Amino acid sequence: MKINDILGKLGISELSGMQKESYDAIMNTDKDVVVLSPTGTGKTLAYMLALIEKLDRDNSSVQALVVVPGRELAHQSDKVLKSLKTNISSASCYGGRPAMDEHRAMKQSCPQIVFGTPGRLNDHINKGNISPYAIRYIVIDEFDKCLEMGFHNEMSKLLKSLPGINRRILLSATDAKEIPEFIKISNAIRLNYINEDNGISQRVNFHKVNSPIKDKLETLNNLICSFGAQNSIVFLNHRESVERVAKYLGTQGFVVSLFHGGLEQKQREDALYKFSNGSANILVATDLASRGIDIKDINNIIHYQLPYGKEEYIHRIGRTARWKSEGNVFFILGPDEILPDYVDDKCASYSIKEAVPKPSLPKMATLYIGKGKKDKISKGDIVGFLCKKGGIAANDIGQIDVKDRYTYVAISRNKVDDVLYAVNGEKIKGIKTIVEFIK
Repeated sequence: MKINDILGKLGISELSGMQKESYDAIMNTDKDVVVLSPTGTGKTLAYMLALIEKLDRDNSSVQALVVVPGRELAHQSDKVLKSLKTNISSASCYGGRPAMDEHRAMKQSCPQIVFGTPGRLNDHINKGNISPYAIRYIVIDEFDKCLEMGFHNEMSKLLKSLPGINRRILLSATDAKEIPEFIKISNAIRLNYINEDNGISQRVNFHKVNSPIKDKLETLNNLICSFGAQNSIVFLNHRESVERVAKYLGTQGFVVSLFHGGLEQKQREDALYKFSNGSANILVATDLASRGIDIKDINNIIHYQLPYGKEEYIHRIGRTARWKSEGNVFFILGPDEILPDYVDDKCASYSIKEAVPKPSLPKMATLYIGKGKKDKISKGDIVGFLCKKGGIAANDIGQIDVKDRYTYVAISRNKVDDVLYAVNGEKIKGIKTIVEFIK
Protein backbone atom coordinates (compact mmCIF):
# COMPACT_ATOMS: atom_id res chain seq x y z
CA MET A 1 0.00 0.00 0.00
CA LYS A 2 1.38 3.40 -1.00
CA ILE A 3 1.92 6.18 1.52
CA ASN A 4 -0.41 8.53 -0.34
CA ASP A 5 -3.21 5.97 -0.06
CA ILE A 6 -2.67 5.72 3.70
CA LEU A 7 -2.56 9.49 4.12
CA GLY A 8 -5.74 9.79 2.07
CA LYS A 9 -7.54 7.45 4.47
CA LEU A 10 -6.44 9.65 7.35
CA GLY A 11 -7.46 12.85 5.59
CA ILE A 12 -3.85 14.10 5.50
CA SER A 13 -2.61 15.81 2.34
CA GLU A 14 1.11 15.53 3.07
CA LEU A 15 3.61 14.72 5.81
CA SER A 16 5.17 17.46 7.91
CA GLY A 17 8.86 18.24 7.66
CA MET A 18 9.61 16.20 10.79
CA GLN A 19 7.62 13.24 9.49
CA LYS A 20 9.30 13.30 6.08
CA GLU A 21 12.79 13.49 7.57
CA SER A 22 12.03 10.74 10.11
CA TYR A 23 10.53 8.51 7.42
CA ASP A 24 13.54 9.02 5.14
CA ALA A 25 16.02 8.33 7.95
CA ILE A 26 14.33 5.03 8.83
CA MET A 27 13.61 3.96 5.26
CA ASN A 28 16.72 5.01 3.40
CA THR A 29 19.54 4.43 5.88
CA ASP A 30 20.61 1.55 8.10
CA LYS A 31 21.41 3.80 11.07
CA ASP A 32 19.67 4.13 14.42
CA VAL A 33 17.36 7.15 14.61
CA VAL A 34 16.52 9.52 17.47
CA VAL A 35 13.54 11.84 16.90
CA LEU A 36 12.86 14.75 19.25
CA SER A 37 9.63 16.59 18.48
CA PRO A 38 6.81 18.16 20.52
CA THR A 39 3.70 16.18 21.39
CA GLY A 40 0.94 16.31 18.82
CA THR A 41 3.27 16.56 15.82
CA GLY A 42 2.72 13.03 14.51
CA LYS A 43 5.81 11.07 15.58
CA THR A 44 3.78 7.85 15.79
CA LEU A 45 2.70 8.05 12.17
CA ALA A 46 6.24 8.93 11.08
CA TYR A 47 7.83 5.72 12.34
CA MET A 48 4.83 3.51 11.50
CA LEU A 49 4.84 4.45 7.82
CA ALA A 50 8.47 3.39 7.55
CA LEU A 51 8.09 0.21 9.62
CA ILE A 52 5.17 -1.18 7.65
CA GLU A 53 7.28 -0.91 4.50
CA LYS A 54 10.37 -2.40 6.12
CA LEU A 55 8.74 -5.52 7.56
CA ASP A 56 8.54 -8.81 5.67
CA ARG A 57 4.84 -9.36 5.04
CA ASP A 58 5.39 -13.05 4.31
CA ASN A 59 6.98 -13.63 7.72
CA SER A 60 4.31 -14.11 10.40
CA SER A 61 6.80 -13.81 13.29
CA VAL A 62 7.13 -10.73 15.48
CA GLN A 63 9.64 -8.51 13.67
CA ALA A 64 9.32 -5.25 15.61
CA LEU A 65 8.68 -4.26 19.21
CA VAL A 66 7.38 -0.82 20.12
CA VAL A 67 8.14 -0.15 23.78
CA VAL A 68 5.99 2.45 25.55
CA PRO A 69 5.82 3.64 29.17
CA GLY A 70 2.09 3.07 29.75
CA ARG A 71 -0.90 1.00 28.75
CA GLU A 72 -2.79 3.91 27.17
CA LEU A 73 -0.01 4.58 24.67
CA ALA A 74 0.29 0.87 23.86
CA HIS A 75 -3.43 0.64 23.16
CA GLN A 76 -3.51 3.94 21.25
CA SER A 77 -0.54 3.05 19.03
CA ASP A 78 -1.97 -0.36 18.18
CA LYS A 79 -5.26 1.32 17.33
CA VAL A 80 -3.49 3.79 15.02
CA LEU A 81 -1.75 1.00 13.11
CA LYS A 82 -4.98 -0.95 12.71
CA SER A 83 -6.71 2.19 11.42
CA LEU A 84 -4.19 2.36 8.56
CA LYS A 85 -5.66 -0.94 7.27
CA THR A 86 -2.39 -2.32 5.98
CA ASN A 87 -1.80 -6.06 5.87
CA ILE A 88 0.63 -5.84 8.79
CA SER A 89 -0.80 -7.55 11.89
CA SER A 90 -0.29 -6.13 15.37
CA ALA A 91 -1.08 -6.62 19.04
CA SER A 92 -0.68 -4.71 22.29
CA CYS A 93 0.26 -5.99 25.73
CA TYR A 94 0.37 -4.25 29.08
CA GLY A 95 -0.40 -4.75 32.75
CA GLY A 96 -3.87 -4.50 34.19
CA ARG A 97 -5.37 -7.33 32.16
CA PRO A 98 -4.72 -11.09 32.02
CA ALA A 99 -1.52 -12.02 30.18
CA MET A 100 -3.19 -15.28 29.12
CA ASP A 101 -5.82 -13.35 27.15
CA GLU A 102 -3.04 -11.49 25.34
CA HIS A 103 -1.26 -14.77 24.62
CA ARG A 104 -4.40 -16.27 23.09
CA ALA A 105 -4.94 -13.16 20.97
CA MET A 106 -1.34 -13.25 19.71
CA LYS A 107 -1.56 -16.94 18.85
CA GLN A 108 -4.64 -16.18 16.80
CA SER A 109 -3.42 -13.02 15.03
CA CYS A 110 0.32 -13.81 14.65
CA PRO A 111 1.37 -10.16 15.09
CA GLN A 112 4.35 -8.79 13.20
CA ILE A 113 4.49 -5.70 15.44
CA VAL A 114 3.82 -5.76 19.19
CA PHE A 115 3.24 -2.60 21.22
CA GLY A 116 3.84 -3.03 24.93
CA THR A 117 5.17 -1.88 28.26
CA PRO A 118 8.63 -3.16 29.28
CA GLY A 119 7.47 -5.45 32.09
CA ARG A 120 4.71 -7.14 30.12
CA LEU A 121 6.94 -7.61 27.05
CA ASN A 122 9.55 -9.29 29.26
CA ASP A 123 6.85 -11.52 30.71
CA HIS A 124 5.69 -12.72 27.29
CA ILE A 125 9.26 -13.29 26.06
CA ASN A 126 10.16 -15.24 29.22
CA LYS A 127 7.10 -17.47 28.78
CA GLY A 128 7.82 -18.06 25.10
CA ASN A 129 4.69 -16.21 23.98
CA ILE A 130 6.83 -13.84 21.90
CA SER A 131 9.83 -15.27 20.07
CA PRO A 132 12.72 -12.77 20.12
CA TYR A 133 14.68 -14.31 17.27
CA ALA A 134 12.99 -12.62 14.29
CA ILE A 135 12.81 -9.19 15.93
CA ARG A 136 15.00 -6.75 14.00
CA TYR A 137 13.51 -3.40 14.99
CA ILE A 138 12.90 -1.86 18.38
CA VAL A 139 11.09 1.45 18.74
CA ILE A 140 11.18 3.15 22.15
CA ASP A 141 8.40 5.72 22.17
CA GLU A 142 8.59 8.44 24.82
CA PHE A 143 12.03 7.08 25.63
CA ASP A 144 12.58 9.81 28.20
CA LYS A 145 9.90 8.14 30.32
CA CYS A 146 10.85 4.56 29.42
CA LEU A 147 14.43 5.18 30.51
CA GLU A 148 13.62 6.70 33.88
CA MET A 149 15.05 4.83 36.85
CA GLY A 150 11.83 2.92 37.50
CA PHE A 151 12.10 1.24 34.09
CA HIS A 152 15.88 0.81 33.89
CA ASN A 153 16.03 -2.83 35.00
CA GLU A 154 13.09 -3.89 32.83
CA MET A 155 14.46 -2.06 29.79
CA SER A 156 17.94 -3.50 30.26
CA LYS A 157 16.52 -7.00 30.59
CA LEU A 158 14.37 -6.54 27.49
CA LEU A 159 17.23 -5.33 25.30
CA LYS A 160 19.46 -8.21 26.41
CA SER A 161 16.77 -10.72 25.38
CA LEU A 162 16.69 -9.48 21.76
CA PRO A 163 19.75 -10.92 19.97
CA GLY A 164 18.77 -9.91 16.44
CA ILE A 165 18.12 -6.18 16.83
CA ASN A 166 19.80 -4.15 14.10
CA ARG A 167 17.76 -0.92 14.17
CA ARG A 168 16.84 1.23 17.14
CA ILE A 169 14.36 4.09 16.82
CA LEU A 170 13.89 6.42 19.80
CA LEU A 171 11.22 9.11 20.03
CA SER A 172 10.54 11.79 22.63
CA ALA A 173 8.85 15.15 23.10
CA THR A 174 11.64 16.31 25.41
CA ASP A 175 15.41 16.34 25.05
CA ALA A 176 16.16 13.43 27.33
CA LYS A 177 19.16 12.89 29.48
CA GLU A 178 21.99 10.66 28.38
CA ILE A 179 20.86 7.45 26.69
CA PRO A 180 22.06 4.44 28.74
CA GLU A 181 24.75 2.19 27.28
CA PHE A 182 22.52 -0.89 27.35
CA ILE A 183 20.43 0.60 24.52
CA LYS A 184 23.57 0.13 22.38
CA ILE A 185 22.66 3.02 20.13
CA SER A 186 25.55 4.16 17.96
CA ASN A 187 26.18 6.51 15.08
CA ALA A 188 22.53 7.57 15.26
CA ILE A 189 20.78 10.11 13.08
CA ARG A 190 19.46 12.72 15.51
CA LEU A 191 16.49 14.80 14.38
CA ASN A 192 15.72 17.62 16.80
CA TYR A 193 12.49 19.53 16.17
CA ILE A 194 11.88 20.59 19.76
CA ASN A 195 12.89 24.19 19.14
CA GLU A 196 11.20 24.21 15.74
CA ASP A 197 7.81 23.28 17.09
CA ASN A 198 5.90 23.38 13.81
CA GLY A 199 3.91 26.39 14.95
CA ILE A 200 2.46 24.84 18.10
CA SER A 201 3.21 27.93 20.17
CA GLN A 202 1.44 30.04 17.56
CA ARG A 203 -1.61 27.77 17.73
CA VAL A 204 -1.96 27.76 21.51
CA ASN A 205 -3.28 30.72 23.49
CA PHE A 206 -2.02 30.96 27.07
CA HIS A 207 -4.11 32.46 29.88
CA LYS A 208 -3.86 32.92 33.63
CA VAL A 209 -6.93 33.01 35.85
CA ASN A 210 -6.65 34.39 39.37
CA SER A 211 -8.52 32.67 42.18
CA PRO A 212 -9.27 35.00 45.12
CA ILE A 213 -8.87 32.13 47.60
CA LYS A 214 -6.60 29.11 47.93
CA ASP A 215 -9.45 26.68 47.21
CA LYS A 216 -9.95 27.19 43.48
CA LEU A 217 -13.08 25.09 42.97
CA GLU A 218 -15.47 27.97 42.43
CA THR A 219 -13.07 29.63 40.01
CA LEU A 220 -12.75 26.35 38.10
CA ASN A 221 -16.52 25.99 37.96
CA ASN A 222 -16.95 29.50 36.56
CA LEU A 223 -14.13 29.01 34.06
CA ILE A 224 -15.61 25.80 32.66
CA CYS A 225 -19.04 27.45 32.45
CA SER A 226 -17.48 30.17 30.30
CA PHE A 227 -16.38 27.52 27.77
CA GLY A 228 -19.88 26.34 26.95
CA ALA A 229 -19.83 22.81 25.51
CA GLN A 230 -16.10 22.74 24.68
CA ASN A 231 -13.90 19.78 25.64
CA SER A 232 -11.47 20.40 28.50
CA ILE A 233 -8.87 18.47 30.50
CA VAL A 234 -8.30 19.57 34.09
CA PHE A 235 -4.85 18.51 35.31
CA LEU A 236 -3.94 17.88 38.94
CA ASN A 237 -0.94 16.27 40.62
CA HIS A 238 -2.53 13.71 42.95
CA ARG A 239 -5.20 11.02 42.74
CA GLU A 240 -7.00 12.35 45.80
CA SER A 241 -7.19 15.80 44.23
CA VAL A 242 -8.62 14.33 41.03
CA GLU A 243 -11.32 12.53 43.01
CA ARG A 244 -12.20 15.67 44.97
CA VAL A 245 -12.40 17.99 41.95
CA ALA A 246 -14.33 15.48 39.82
CA LYS A 247 -16.82 14.93 42.64
CA TYR A 248 -17.32 18.68 43.05
CA LEU A 249 -17.90 19.25 39.34
CA GLY A 250 -20.38 16.38 39.34
CA THR A 251 -22.37 18.07 42.10
CA GLN A 252 -22.45 21.20 39.95
CA GLY A 253 -24.21 19.34 37.16
CA PHE A 254 -21.30 18.61 34.82
CA VAL A 255 -20.76 15.23 33.15
CA VAL A 256 -17.19 14.37 34.13
CA SER A 257 -14.71 11.57 33.46
CA LEU A 258 -11.91 11.09 35.96
CA PHE A 259 -8.61 9.41 35.17
CA HIS A 260 -5.66 8.41 37.35
CA GLY A 261 -3.34 5.49 38.01
CA GLY A 262 -5.34 4.16 40.94
CA LEU A 263 -8.27 3.12 38.75
CA GLU A 264 -8.75 -0.38 37.39
CA GLN A 265 -8.03 -0.81 33.68
CA LYS A 266 -11.74 -1.07 32.84
CA GLN A 267 -12.47 2.16 34.74
CA ARG A 268 -9.72 3.96 32.85
CA GLU A 269 -11.05 2.71 29.52
CA ASP A 270 -14.57 3.80 30.47
CA ALA A 271 -13.32 7.28 31.36
CA LEU A 272 -11.37 7.80 28.15
CA TYR A 273 -14.11 6.40 25.98
CA LYS A 274 -16.74 8.71 27.49
CA PHE A 275 -14.48 11.68 26.90
CA SER A 276 -13.46 10.74 23.37
CA ASN A 277 -16.98 9.99 22.11
CA GLY A 278 -18.59 13.15 23.45
CA SER A 279 -20.44 11.60 26.40
CA ALA A 280 -18.40 13.74 28.81
CA ASN A 281 -16.76 17.02 27.89
CA ILE A 282 -14.57 17.31 30.99
CA LEU A 283 -11.72 14.97 31.88
CA VAL A 284 -10.20 15.48 35.34
CA ALA A 285 -6.84 13.72 35.47
CA THR A 286 -3.34 13.35 36.80
CA ASP A 287 -0.33 13.60 34.49
CA LEU A 288 -1.08 10.03 33.44
CA ALA A 289 -3.38 11.61 30.84
CA SER A 290 -0.61 13.82 29.50
CA ARG A 291 1.04 10.97 27.57
CA GLY A 292 -0.21 8.52 25.00
CA ILE A 293 -3.73 9.90 24.68
CA ASP A 294 -4.61 11.21 21.24
CA ILE A 295 -8.14 12.61 21.34
CA LYS A 296 -9.23 15.06 18.70
CA ASP A 297 -10.61 18.51 19.38
CA ILE A 298 -9.54 19.08 22.97
CA ASN A 299 -10.16 22.80 23.21
CA ASN A 300 -8.81 23.63 26.66
CA ILE A 301 -6.07 22.47 29.02
CA ILE A 302 -6.56 23.68 32.60
CA HIS A 303 -3.72 23.54 35.11
CA TYR A 304 -5.70 23.45 38.35
CA GLN A 305 -2.45 22.52 40.06
CA LEU A 306 0.79 23.71 38.51
CA PRO A 307 2.87 20.97 36.86
CA TYR A 308 5.88 19.62 38.75
CA GLY A 309 8.29 20.71 36.04
CA LYS A 310 8.84 21.71 32.44
CA GLU A 311 8.64 18.15 31.13
CA GLU A 312 5.19 17.57 32.67
CA TYR A 313 4.11 20.98 31.38
CA ILE A 314 5.15 20.16 27.82
CA HIS A 315 3.23 16.90 27.83
CA ARG A 316 0.12 18.47 29.35
CA ILE A 317 -0.18 21.23 26.77
CA GLY A 318 0.56 18.70 24.05
CA ARG A 319 -2.97 17.31 24.47
CA THR A 320 -4.38 20.36 22.66
CA ALA A 321 -3.54 21.98 19.31
CA ARG A 322 -2.81 18.58 17.81
CA TRP A 323 -2.54 18.07 14.07
CA LYS A 324 -2.56 21.79 13.24
CA SER A 325 -5.69 22.58 15.27
CA GLU A 326 -5.81 25.39 17.83
CA GLY A 327 -6.19 25.29 21.59
CA ASN A 328 -6.13 27.18 24.87
CA VAL A 329 -4.10 26.66 28.03
CA PHE A 330 -5.26 28.07 31.37
CA PHE A 331 -3.42 28.39 34.69
CA ILE A 332 -5.61 28.86 37.75
CA LEU A 333 -3.44 30.69 40.27
CA GLY A 334 -4.15 30.97 43.97
CA PRO A 335 -3.24 34.10 45.96
CA ASP A 336 0.30 32.85 46.67
CA GLU A 337 1.05 31.19 43.32
CA ILE A 338 3.06 32.54 40.41
CA LEU A 339 3.70 31.15 36.95
CA PRO A 340 6.82 28.97 36.57
CA ASP A 341 9.74 30.40 34.59
CA TYR A 342 9.23 27.97 31.70
CA VAL A 343 5.72 29.23 30.91
CA ASP A 344 5.30 31.46 27.88
CA ASP A 345 5.71 35.09 28.94
CA LYS A 346 2.81 36.00 26.65
CA CYS A 347 0.39 34.41 29.10
CA ALA A 348 -2.50 36.89 29.30
CA SER A 349 -4.95 37.46 32.13
CA TYR A 350 -8.36 35.92 31.52
CA SER A 351 -11.50 37.48 32.92
CA ILE A 352 -14.52 35.27 33.53
CA LYS A 353 -17.85 36.83 32.76
CA GLU A 354 -20.21 37.00 35.69
CA ALA A 355 -23.34 34.85 35.87
CA VAL A 356 -22.39 32.52 33.02
CA PRO A 357 -25.01 29.76 32.75
CA LYS A 358 -23.96 26.13 32.95
CA PRO A 359 -23.76 24.40 29.57
CA SER A 360 -26.35 21.79 28.68
CA LEU A 361 -25.49 18.12 29.11
CA PRO A 362 -23.49 16.44 26.31
CA LYS A 363 -25.69 15.19 23.49
CA MET A 364 -24.27 11.68 23.66
CA ALA A 365 -24.09 9.02 26.37
CA THR A 366 -22.19 5.72 26.47
CA LEU A 367 -23.61 2.21 26.65
CA TYR A 368 -21.67 -0.91 27.59
CA ILE A 369 -22.68 -4.07 25.72
CA GLY A 370 -21.24 -7.28 27.15
CA LYS A 371 -20.30 -8.94 23.85
CA GLY A 372 -17.45 -8.27 21.45
CA LYS A 373 -15.14 -9.62 18.77
CA LYS A 374 -14.72 -12.98 20.51
CA ASP A 375 -18.48 -13.42 20.13
CA LYS A 376 -18.20 -12.54 16.42
CA ILE A 377 -19.93 -9.21 17.01
CA SER A 378 -19.27 -6.40 14.50
CA LYS A 379 -20.16 -2.72 14.39
CA GLY A 380 -22.92 -3.60 11.95
CA ASP A 381 -24.37 -6.06 14.46
CA ILE A 382 -24.40 -3.34 17.12
CA VAL A 383 -26.19 -0.89 14.83
CA GLY A 384 -28.74 -3.52 13.83
CA PHE A 385 -29.35 -4.54 17.45
CA LEU A 386 -29.90 -0.97 18.64
CA CYS A 387 -32.08 0.01 15.69
CA LYS A 388 -34.25 -3.10 15.49
CA LYS A 389 -34.54 -4.00 19.16
CA GLY A 390 -33.67 -0.68 20.76
CA GLY A 391 -35.99 1.28 18.52
CA ILE A 392 -33.61 4.13 17.65
CA ALA A 393 -32.54 5.56 14.31
CA ALA A 394 -29.03 5.10 12.92
CA ASN A 395 -28.34 8.83 13.30
CA ASP A 396 -28.83 8.44 17.07
CA ILE A 397 -25.76 6.19 17.17
CA GLY A 398 -22.28 7.66 17.44
CA GLN A 399 -18.85 6.15 17.94
CA ILE A 400 -18.70 2.36 18.30
CA ASP A 401 -15.67 0.53 19.67
CA VAL A 402 -15.89 -3.27 19.58
CA LYS A 403 -13.39 -4.81 22.01
CA ASP A 404 -12.56 -8.50 22.34
CA ARG A 405 -15.19 -9.24 24.99
CA TYR A 406 -17.39 -6.16 25.12
CA THR A 407 -18.42 -3.07 23.18
CA TYR A 408 -18.73 0.65 23.88
CA VAL A 409 -21.26 2.61 21.88
CA ALA A 410 -22.33 6.24 22.06
CA ILE A 411 -26.02 7.01 21.56
CA SER A 412 -28.15 10.12 21.91
CA ARG A 413 -28.49 10.90 25.61
CA ASN A 414 -32.24 11.44 25.36
CA LYS A 415 -32.68 7.88 24.04
CA VAL A 416 -30.83 6.02 26.81
CA ASP A 417 -33.78 5.13 29.05
CA ASP A 418 -35.94 3.99 26.13
CA VAL A 419 -33.16 1.83 24.70
CA LEU A 420 -32.31 0.18 28.02
CA TYR A 421 -35.98 -0.67 28.55
CA ALA A 422 -36.43 -1.98 25.00
CA VAL A 423 -33.34 -4.24 24.91
CA ASN A 424 -33.76 -5.67 28.40
CA GLY A 425 -33.62 -9.46 28.00
CA GLU A 426 -33.09 -9.25 24.22
CA LYS A 427 -30.39 -11.19 22.36
CA ILE A 428 -27.77 -10.00 19.92
CA LYS A 429 -27.08 -12.59 17.20
CA GLY A 430 -28.90 -15.12 19.34
CA ILE A 431 -26.76 -14.45 22.43
CA LYS A 432 -28.02 -12.95 25.67
CA THR A 433 -26.04 -9.93 26.74
CA ILE A 434 -25.80 -7.18 29.33
CA VAL A 435 -26.49 -3.61 28.22
CA GLU A 436 -25.64 -0.91 30.75
CA PHE A 437 -25.38 2.86 30.87
CA ILE A 438 -21.88 4.03 31.82
CA LYS A 439 -22.37 6.86 34.30
